[in-house]
Amino acid sequence: MSMTDRSAQSRRVRTSCSLSLALVAVSLTSAHAADAEKPLVVRIAHGGPVSGPIAALGKDEENGVRMAIDELNARKLQLGGRPVHWQLEAGDDVGDPGQATALARRFCDKKVAAVVGHLQSGTTLPAAKIYNDCGIPNITPAATNPAITEAGYDDTFRVIANDRAMVNALLDYAVKHQGVKRIAIVDDRTAYGQGIVKLFEAAAAERDVQIVDKQYTSDKATQFSPILTAIKGRKPDAIFFGGLDAQAALMLRQMSQLAMNQVKFLGGDAQCSERLPAMADKVPALKNVVCVMSGSSLGNMPGGLLWKQKYDQRFPGQYQVYSPYAYDATMVLAKAMLSADSAQAEAYLPRLRQTRYEGVTGTIAFDSQGELQSPRVTLYGYDSGERKELVISGH
Repeated sequence: MSMTDRSAQSRRVRTSCSLSLALVAVSLTSAHAADAEKPLVVRIAHGGPVSGPIAALGKDEENGVRMAIDELNARKLQLGGRPVHWQLEAGDDVGDPGQATALARRFCDKKVAAVVGHLQSGTTLPAAKIYNDCGIPNITPAATNPAITEAGYDDTFRVIANDRAMVNALLDYAVKHQGVKRIAIVDDRTAYGQGIVKLFEAAAAERDVQIVDKQYTSDKATQFSPILTAIKGRKPDAIFFGGLDAQAALMLRQMSQLAMNQVKFLGGDAQCSERLPAMADKVPALKNVVCVMSGSSLGNMPGGLLWKQKYDQRFPGQYQVYSPYAYDATMVLAKAMLSADSAQAEAYLPRLRQTRYEGVTGTIAFDSQGELQSPRVTLYGYDSGERKELVISGH
């Protein structure tokens, strides 16, 4: 082969290589462009009891997350320069701690970006440890045991007042406005019940309120006549029940059967639902119920009434208690991710700790433990046969 031929062949090889490299570059550019246009899927999980005796509460909470997810998708947002598709990863913990831990591990395996949940303290406490172990930020919209944030997990938050704030407000009302001095306690032995009862006993001691009897039951019990009969013999001014609305309703029915219609019936947020009157058949004992909830009534929430209209259009007849808080929790998580321009926990968690969000339920800003900086509580009664906010003279 001559020098001229070898030179020509070399030019052809170089030309061929250049064309190949150019095609590769075009291909890579096209691939990057395609990736940039492909939506980034960000999965926010919800864990709660969507089956079982308190399924209505869990489903309501899940509905709040679903509403937020739908609204976020409608805004056509971006993360990292890519359009983002927000997706709900829904899970059922059946209100059982064992099921909650299994569900938490499943969320970890699926590498969800964040979790909203759980509804009960007994399910939130063990689940929060698992989320902390696998690095998933989580916000409870409903669980109120102070131990949840006192555990020291820096990725666990709460958008609702804890039991301590609620118990203090409830007992102050009972003493100052109802003249309560003698109280019997019924503890359902759940993590929620045990926690709120312990706080109630401490608050009662500080106010010189006498605990005249203490009885135990379970969150599965349906017969309360024996313990109510024992309590009746102690002549209390009031009963404080540490438990859920399903058992509270049955207890109220059986109190009416035992002619205990003058005894005040006090409880926390877990019994303070809108469905309590129907569940209790509006028995006479219902008029003596006073319960306390974290946060404000819908009418006193900054965006409550308008939000409720949208909720009712989407989920008619399903509203219970916690959906506005679940909605705000989801929006707070999304705001932190958008602020960090990332759905990776290590990137957005610092923004979550520093967040200040004007939500449906009020201003959400966290203290160093993940609690609300300015928690709100509201007292309710059922004297009219429906749950109504109590107007307290001088407050």
